Amino acid sequence: MRILISVLVTIGLCGAACVALAQHEKPVEIVAGQYFSLNTPQGSGDMPFDVSRDWNKPQPQVTWAVVMFHGKGRDVDGYYRATLRAAERAGGDAAATSIVVAPQFLNEEDARAHRLAGNVLRWRQGTWEAGTEAAGPISVSAYEVIDAMVTHLADRRLFPNLKTITLAGHSGGGQAMQRYAVVGQAEVIAGSGIHVRYVVANPSSYLYFSDERPRFDGQSVRFEPANGDGCHNFNHWKYGPLELKAEYVRQSAAKGWQALEDEYTRKEVLYLLGTADVDPHEEDLDVSCAGELEGPSRFLRGQAYFAWLHKRHATNWNQRMWFVPGVAHSATKMFTADCGIAALFQKASCPDH
Repeated sequence: MRILISVLVTIGLCGAACVALAQHEKPVEIVAGQYFSLNTPQGSGDMPFDVSRDWNKPQPQVTWAVVMFHGKGRDVDGYYRATLRAAERAGGDAAATSIVVAPQFLNEEDARAHRLAGNVLRWRQGTWEAGTEAAGPISVSAYEVIDAMVTHLADRRLFPNLKTITLAGHSGGGQAMQRYAVVGQAEVIAGSGIHVRYVVANPSSYLYFSDERPRFDGQSVRFEPANGDGCHNFNHWKYGPLELKAEYVRQSAAKGWQALEDEYTRKEVLYLLGTADVDPHEEDLDVSCAGELEGPSRFLRGQAYFAWLHKRHATNWNQRMWFVPGVAHSATKMFTADCGIAALFQKASCPDH
């Protein structure tokens, strides 16, 4: 059974000036200025986030929600501002009738560097995207945090006219959205009156449902079972369906991976790829052996995954792939481009690929 999480907003202040730490990643520069509280039988924890309205008061004018998930750098402020800019550029009544929410999944070093209170949720470096449990103060899955946000937005006392929730992420956030769209509970929580959409932008890797992986030959690609001798964990979660360590994922997988795959392909998932995100040495690209088996660059990995999944599901298919011309690995440029705006707010369309 899922943990029931109640959500309350409190105002938080960033702690003392950042203290330099000798870690693999630099501590995030800015911690979001608001928190919402997750209350579970195991205790409570506060999640930093940015939000464009007071979501604890009734907002009858809101019909559209965008929940934006940051990448590896945890730059929630940049992602939040880019999403607000996209809403303004969408035109019409997009800005007036939408709410933008941007949670911040902090690393342990962030909490130390900013001397945050012990009740602020934090994750071990680079693990939240896969739905792992927080390192503290409570063992709550990152995907349960997403469930909690959807639960709050689906509360008809607060958002009586909400019609659509778009869950979007870029890079690491794109990885989280692709996996959460497979195992998450958003559709069940939202109910029949609210449509849930996913925007998966420029992730480093995807969840494959079998041991097949792409083999590139010039402009063509074929799919073959991968040899695990040189990469023993290539089909482990988050790259495949084996070795599930996160309890949330194990519970979801109990219904069977074929059922999850079939449900996933019927969900509205839009893969948004920058045509210039082709650098095989880009700083944040997943260059693990499991990541490299999916292709040499994000642009090729996304196209290959889409082709592979669509081939397995010629019918009952509800997914699309759009390209953002000339954009490399930049969330701001992706989401403020015409196709990015259309993806987030569905005010226009772009050519399918």
